[in-house]
Amino acid sequence: IPPPRPETVPRPRLLAQLNAGLTANCKLTLISAPAGFGKTTLLSEWTSQRIGESANGRPVAWLSLDDADNDSTRFLTYFIAALQKVVPDVGASIAAALQSPQLPPVEVLLTDLLNEIAAIPDHCIFVLDDYHVIESHPVNAALAFLLDHLPPHLHLVIASREDPPLPLARLRARGQ
Repeated sequence: IPPPRPETVPRPRLLAQLNAGLTANCKLTLISAPAGFGKTTLLSEWTSQRIGESANGRPVAWLSLDDADNDSTRFLTYFIAALQKVVPDVGASIAAALQSPQLPPVEVLLTDLLNEIAAIPDHCIFVLDDYHVIESHPVNAALAFLLDHLPPHLHLVIASREDPPLPLARLRARGQ
């Protein structure tokens, strides 16, 4: 997680909106804005506050994406590695299966991962930063599958320069 910058412009309204997404038990928070608008800075500040709260703090998994993450195996490997920073044992068997020469169907792996996430006792936040670099249909399809079946105690936050090709309208209509 990038450390918060010392001299940032205070954005209490945006921080309050991020917190509202957690209290409303939404599945997804999307931060979409052009380059240089402070998406990563905002999330860095917000997550440092969330981690610092003793009663309402939630562990945060953070994955900063780059062009190479358009490979679905690499994306899922790093997704699991980020989750393991929060819950060390989650996804270990799935990570091993991703390294096998005969890759099982992705939906099978994702279902197993979702079952392991569902067994996590605590609420947590997962941040995907720079999602605009993802152009791969298989990666977008995997994330859409995860969103459709996401356990209620995992909150996904996506920061991107553009709206990702995910079922955003359906999530908005459901208040998620």
